[in-house]
Amino acid sequence: MTTAPLSWQELETLTDYQIDTVNGLTNAKARLRLFGQPESDVRVTLYRDNHAWCPYCQKVWLWLEEKQIPYRIEKVTMFCYGEKESWYKRKVPSGMLPAIELDGRIIKESDDILIALEKVFGSLSQGMEDRTVLPLRQLERLLFRAWCAWLCYPAISDRQEKRNREQFITVVAKVEEALGRTSSPYFLDSFGIVDVIFTPYLERMNASLFYYKGYSLREENPRLSAWFAAMESRPTYCGTQSDFHTHVHDLPPQMGGCWENGETQMLINKVRVDNGPWFGLPDVTYPEPENSRMEALQRTIEHRINIIRVNPLDDRLLPYVVL
Repeated sequence: MTTAPLSWQELETLTDYQIDTVNGLTNAKARLRLFGQPESDVRVTLYRDNHAWCPYCQKVWLWLEEKQIPYRIEKVTMFCYGEKESWYKRKVPSGMLPAIELDGRIIKESDDILIALEKVFGSLSQGMEDRTVLPLRQLERLLFRAWCAWLCYPAISDRQEKRNREQFITVVAKVEEALGRTSSPYFLDSFGIVDVIFTPYLERMNASLFYYKGYSLREENPRLSAWFAAMESRPTYCGTQSDFHTHVHDLPPQMGGCWENGETQMLINKVRVDNGPWFGLPDVTYPEPENSRMEALQRTIEHRINIIRVNPLDDRLLPYVVL
């Protein structure tokens, strides 16, 4: 059976996908977020990366969405993906992301940003410097370092690979213990700043270790699995969350490299993430949205110029797509 190719114009008739980027659900395409409030209420501009890949940007982004603080978004190229925009370097000479402009004042570094936002708009359940929060912030940094030691450095021997793995699993056990101290699936009695802090790198650990090390953070740790499920019940998190395939391929330039261990399970996982089947991967538990195909088609049409630019086929075929 052959299917006649469809022109871009014909494809446009097949999707009516639209979202309210300003007042609707959390989304990566927004340039302005108002949450039903007047634009005159905007006091914050968030400077974040173009493609929602930056973990520290995600942390501030999620906080603003949870607090429903009206804000503008300006998107900037990450250092590892290209030249930094000159207009941004005039504002932030270091070029680092994220940054915010709050009432005309530039603030950098994600933790400093969150502390500054708390002072103006109030905390998210608990404050960054609350005595219950500080040791968990330290635990998040400990977990981050153990992850980097396993993922980002080539093991010179099987023994070292095993040691790096065991070191990471030891710290994960401490995270599991911390999650078990309350009846809530979150780190404290309810969702709050600690969950925001852990979100970016737990999400990236879940993807990268599955792909590069054959280890499933979500499947091996029941409390972390419950934490992920609880986070995925929040539209704010779902709107910032990325997928395994995106993370495993956007992380190496950011981290300076990610190293495969070559084990059997790792090789199986790698093929699955790159080629499918994708259903059943331990990345998300909620069902695919009913309008996902309409969204995918709309995004394809939106970016058709770049798709045409890199397509190796004869130019005469490029106005058409076979579904």
